[in-house]
Amino acid sequence: SEKSLVRILGMRRTMWVVPTDTAPAINSGSTAPLADYQYRRTAAMVETAGIADGQAWVDRVMEETLRALSGMDEALAAELTAVVPDLGQKLRVLKKDGSLAGEVGASTRILVLLSTRGQVVRARPRGSWISSQYRWSTTERWLGAELEHIDEVEACVRTLSNYLASFGPATETDIRWWTGWNLGRVRQCLERLDAVQVGLDGDVGYVLGDDIEPVANEEPWVALLPGLDPTSMGWKERAWYFGNTISHLFDRNGNAGPTIWADGKVVGGWAHRADGEIALEFLEDVGRGTTEMVESRADELRRWIGDIRVTPRFRTPLEKQLSA
Repeated sequence: SEKSLVRILGMRRTMWVVPTDTAPAINSGSTAPLADYQYRRTAAMVETAGIADGQAWVDRVMEETLRALSGMDEALAAELTAVVPDLGQKLRVLKKDGSLAGEVGASTRILVLLSTRGQVVRARPRGSWISSQYRWSTTERWLGAELEHIDEVEACVRTLSNYLASFGPATETDIRWWTGWNLGRVRQCLERLDAVQVGLDGDVGYVLGDDIEPVANEEPWVALLPGLDPTSMGWKERAWYFGNTISHLFDRNGNAGPTIWADGKVVGGWAHRADGEIALEFLEDVGRGTTEMVESRADELRRWIGDIRVTPRFRTPLEKQLSA
């Protein structure tokens, strides 16, 4: 079957679901730079566990894991461990003061390391589509080809171009937060893109050169977006589209919960209850017409989800209240 999306560790060292045609740039610019650190960290954890010479062990187990996975269509970590027993080793995770924080399976570390190198990807989930456990596959088998290697700076330029095409105008602060890059890299990429400066309520934003013409007014629209949706998380400064609703719709770590949008602004939140209903809460008066549009969209969402029950991993005050 044709793969149009792929899960990849990307910007800010977090998991993203991205179009396959953008995966090479994200991998080369944001994922691959993590590989050396992940390698050293895993080797150090192996040595701390007293298993063996860290780097030699990691090299061998990576090779054996990749060889085993190459002979499978896709596999769970437990299935790979049955073929490569060393994946079942327990590695210690230490705090900064050297005390024990916990343990992690070697399979987790090795598969994450292989994914940062672009050699494996997360495939189908275990169970339903909302499962957080995934099978693994080689990149070549899952996508039909290895990920194209792109020069790191050029990869970052492409990623920033895609970001500004969807989220511009954005400030340097927004871009640094969204990408996880330092200021030097942000400015280097903006210069390479010939991004255009625009005024933003006392700040300066950037847009692509072909995106500066006025846009005609859209027809009224509404949307119910899930927690951690890229639109809700698209900018560092959020008051201009969240207004006074931020404290209700984010958890303490800044993770966005399910949101109700109307004409480019967040106007409330929603939750999926155990009985299957979509509970809505408007945090401002949006008028009867918009309310009816949102209620209609909520009914469509309820029917589309069906028997699945969706609970965000990062729960916000309003979502927990509506779910009760």
